[in-house]
Amino acid sequence: MAIKIVTDSTCDLPQSLAEEFGIHVIPVYVQFGNKTYRDRIDITESEFYERLLHFPVHPTTSQPSPQDFADVYKYLSKDADGIISIHIASKLSGTCNSALCAKEMVTSGCPIEVIDTNSVSMGLGLMTIKAAQIAASCNDFEKVVEQVKQLPARSHIWAAFDTLKYLAMGGRIGKGKALLGNVLNIKPLLMLKDGEFLPAAKARSRDKAIDILYGFAEKAGEIEDISVMYSTTLDEARTLADRLEAMCGKKPRIARLGPALGVHAGPGALAIALITAK
Repeated sequence: MAIKIVTDSTCDLPQSLAEEFGIHVIPVYVQFGNKTYRDRIDITESEFYERLLHFPVHPTTSQPSPQDFADVYKYLSKDADGIISIHIASKLSGTCNSALCAKEMVTSGCPIEVIDTNSVSMGLGLMTIKAAQIAASCNDFEKVVEQVKQLPARSHIWAAFDTLKYLAMGGRIGKGKALLGNVLNIKPLLMLKDGEFLPAAKARSRDKAIDILYGFAEKAGEIEDISVMYSTTLDEARTLADRLEAMCGKKPRIARLGPALGVHAGPGALAIALITAK
């Protein structure tokens, strides 16, 4: 018996890491017109970005249903001492609410804890890895839950965007701001705070935006785990990861932004997620 860790695919956790740490990932849905796909099951990241660029209608995403969660909880509860379900910020998605509804649907007697991390992408992904590590070293469900709930306070995300176009199309900013940003070639940087993305900085060039991202991590303090996320520019992600490893001594986990964030981030997005030491 063991404590099982569940999350959703907005964590952008590479499959190899999910398998390594025994993390169960429930896919979100992405819609192109009248066709619906399960994130990373029916559509890959590369297929998503190709369609994002060429499909005439901007895609949308939706959270997993309560039944999606309930099915996984029921399956895992057969040989689990408890289930910790760790998810995207409730201010960004209804996923946590679906998980809470599913918790009420499961009557197996296995304790289930749903945690709103106030995070997303590998900010969420790194927390699921840490949760799996904690669970592997302690079989006391309540103690593991208590430690996992402390992780969001040590988690940070900063993101740089190549264009404001997709943020505007997703309704995150006004179209006027997007047009102004494109005309001035401004590269916006956002930070995640209390479950919401807020302006962090502006840069007049791509290189400067990446330098600012690096500077955020450099000032974060002692780093316990770190990730570099990208939408379409893997070479940039690798170069930034090398710089960060030289700075902090930790090898960043490189991950690709999936459909849930790609809808708003678009091509050329680059981000850093990290967990600071206690």
